[in-house]
Amino acid sequence: MKLLVLLSRFPYPLDKGDKLRAFHQLRYLARHFEVCLFALSDEDVTPEAHAAVAPLCRGGVHVHRLRKPGIAANMALAAVQGQPFQVGYFHDAAAQRRLAEVVRAFRPERGYCQLIRMAEYARPHATAVPFTLDYMDVFSTGMQRWAGKAPLWQRPVMALEARRLQQYEARAFDWFRHHTIISDQDRQLIDHEQRQRIQVVPNGIDTEFFRPGAVAADEPFELVFCGNMAYHPNVEAAEWLAEGILPAVRRRHPAARLLLAGTTPAARVLALQSEHVRVSGWLPDIRTAYASARVFVAPMRTGTGLQNKLLEAMAMARPSVTTPLANNALGGTPGQHLLVGADTDGLAESICQLLDHPAEAEGLAAQGREFVRERYTWEGTTERLVRLLAQ
Repeated sequence: MKLLVLLSRFPYPLDKGDKLRAFHQLRYLARHFEVCLFALSDEDVTPEAHAAVAPLCRGGVHVHRLRKPGIAANMALAAVQGQPFQVGYFHDAAAQRRLAEVVRAFRPERGYCQLIRMAEYARPHATAVPFTLDYMDVFSTGMQRWAGKAPLWQRPVMALEARRLQQYEARAFDWFRHHTIISDQDRQLIDHEQRQRIQVVPNGIDTEFFRPGAVAADEPFELVFCGNMAYHPNVEAAEWLAEGILPAVRRRHPAARLLLAGTTPAARVLALQSEHVRVSGWLPDIRTAYASARVFVAPMRTGTGLQNKLLEAMAMARPSVTTPLANNALGGTPGQHLLVGADTDGLAESICQLLDHPAEAEGLAAQGREFVRERYTWEGTTERLVRLLAQ
């Protein structure tokens, strides 16, 4: 069966959550379908990246390069038309025409569209090709949470974007035969009366790649947090960890140090660098950051979806601490698979508990690894998607 896959980013290298999800899903979809990939990119795709993806796409790989002047014009058009900027940024008329040519040549029998921002591309073809939309997570809620914490001058624009996204998420629902999302917590946030039809397809984790002892730590840190450090929820979490949680931990553990690891750190993250906080930026192998952690901390207060960073840390048997927001999507049992804290004091106390009791931390880490091994394999989670696409 021929499957057309629409992505807003080329799915390699694996430096963002949507790319990670797309790449690993492609690995398993390629076993069941002849896949043709149509991907946008706002940066050049390297030969190495193309070589990593091409073997998964027997039906061909097509990349449309988005450029800044066109992006700006498309976002202005979206504003005039009352569409979300998130949609306008990625929707390009030339790309739409090129996709139409791909559809005519490839003649797909099924379509898979990742993220709401790609829905406009699928829309003209939805009557002829049964498409599945992967919401992944709920952009409108993420924007709404971000708006509540943004500088005052940004809040009206962000609140408007959140409303437009919410309306668009609901409107696009009817263009697709099937729908998927990363967690039940996110499914409940879609403003549509038939949202229970949305199938939960979580992310997975490669527990052979992310395993204890896979790599050596460069140097030890008491606390580690990893992620795309330009993504606002991660920036906010990094600030809270460095400026609020770490000082509370250091009252009991004065030598405690924090590593903030991940690609493209924003200026606000770089400003956190100090004697006790290291900002690494991009690492050749992110596993070295996890391996250096006595405790992995993901203090997420905004954002949506399932946190890949937690899956990776737990797969590497790092004792992990997070917030209710992140654990609601993960579904771990507090005190058995990880520890959960709702505020600065609660998170600091959980961290100190693990630093004070290494044997308890080791046991928690072992149970956390077994939890993700049993529940979050890419093969197991993507099998749900395969069955849906085959209908």
